[in-house]
Amino acid sequence: MTLVQMQFRSVRANPAPQAVGDAMEAAWPQVCDDMTVEVALSVMASARTGLLVCDEDGLCAGLVTPAQLAAVRDGDAYTDRIRLRDVLADREPSTSPLTTTAEAEHAMRYRRIDALPVVDEQGSALGVLALAR
Repeated sequence: MTLVQMQFRSVRANPAPQAVGDAMEAAWPQVCDDMTVEVALSVMASARTGLLVCDEDGLCAGLVTPAQLAAVRDGDAYTDRIRLRDVLADREPSTSPLTTTAEAEHAMRYRRIDALPVVDEQGSALGVLALAR
């Protein structure tokens, strides 16, 4: 006879979906898109994280990581006048704090990105949702 260990499940095996607003990190520094790559790398070294980049109207333009900016700095076309707005795509993808974490995670894996800015209805940055490593 083989012993079988049984585990009892609660009636609610699938917990309610968590909202992005509850899972995001609010600690990423926000900087203006006219900051140079060199200054941004210095700020990131101090903060030990990436940066949320906002335009002149305070709207989220995207985010940058140390790896992205190091690649720009090491590129052949680099000059000390390159600004963050020159590095970012037109508008980086973002998500709402009301989106479920499962939906956001699916979108991030589909786009092959590790972090996603969380913005409010007006487009202002609230924080960052990062994939767990």
